Amino acid sequence: MSSTTTDEAAGAYDRLSELKAFDETKAGVKGLVDAGVTAVPAIFHHHQHRHLQQQEQPVSSSSSGGGGAVSIPVIDLSSSESSDARARAEVVAQVKAAASAVGFFQLVNHGVPGELLSETLASVRRFHEAPAAAKRPYYTRDPGRRLRFNSNFDLFQSPAANWRDTLFCAAAPDPPPPDELPPAVRGVLLEYGAAARAVAARVLALLSEALGLERGRLAGIGCAEGISVVCNYYPPCPEPELTLGCSAHSDPSFLTVLLQGAHDGGGLQARLGGRWVDVPPVPGALVVNVGDLLQLVSNGRFRSVEHRVLANRSRDTARVSVACFCNADIARSTRLYGPIAELTAGPGGGGARALYRSVTVTEFLAHYDKKGLDGRPALDHFRLH
Repeated sequence: MSSTTTDEAAGAYDRLSELKAFDETKAGVKGLVDAGVTAVPAIFHHHQHRHLQQQEQPVSSSSSGGGGAVSIPVIDLSSSESSDARARAEVVAQVKAAASAVGFFQLVNHGVPGELLSETLASVRRFHEAPAAAKRPYYTRDPGRRLRFNSNFDLFQSPAANWRDTLFCAAAPDPPPPDELPPAVRGVLLEYGAAARAVAARVLALLSEALGLERGRLAGIGCAEGISVVCNYYPPCPEPELTLGCSAHSDPSFLTVLLQGAHDGGGLQARLGGRWVDVPPVPGALVVNVGDLLQLVSNGRFRSVEHRVLANRSRDTARVSVACFCNADIARSTRLYGPIAELTAGPGGGGARALYRSVTVTEFLAHYDKKGLDGRPALDHFRLH
């Protein structure tokens, strides 16, 4: 594979051929690392990322930038089930503030055992670090497969590939039979998906109350009927300044629950106030972020924030994360999702006009997948002008 911008400038770089050659190995980015690459191939070069690096430096979530402190809120979920109404109201207020202003927050005391979190990360690492021959049977770009392994779902659509590999599992409502799962994750992946879904249900109840709706309103319209468990692996990168672990994007979900490795060095960043802000791993915590569809149904009250993952700068240790995307039952849902009526008219909505047209989840995801991670907000396509 070509690895120099000189080749590109000289016209000697056939991008499509190199994409096909990479995909046909069915070994992903890990295969490149195992082969001993010392330079990032040209298909992974993010020219816009390099340009932005020269103009700004990311800020930590605890530092000051712009007009004040930049922070990713940490919320203690233990009081959310309290019989003390004031204690629950305080959690509702914290979640509302985070979802409205930041779009990201970290949850502690969420009820998922630490042992399950650790074993989930370890099992994902075992899968990705297995020999290429063991992973190859799961490699596919068929979106209809409930279980699939590949590198870059948008490999042939995006302007630049990302330095990561992914194992995807549609875990609910119709998970694959356990014997179809890779042995490395068979005993834990669906268990973790169910636990993350339970956390999402609690958060959706809090968000419903934050909107002035009944506690079960968001769950009632199917915001967590479906769960996709996406297991990401970010191998060490020889030239991390040339590429990204994941391009800037917002999520095509209602809610995303993310488990980060506490000792993997981080790399997740959210775009806040025009700056990239680190979302540091917090031991035992789960990161929650608002997805595009929640911004749509909340009529913009909750923010789906652009975020990205930096390429792994470690010389010898891969980074692992597990994202659970909460969505409708994608295979069956025909529901039209638009701004919730109470938020656009009457006493609860203050007469606010609808910002987005109604859309099915199938239509939204088709648009998202077609455009790939190209830097354009998917929601703009559905905005009313």
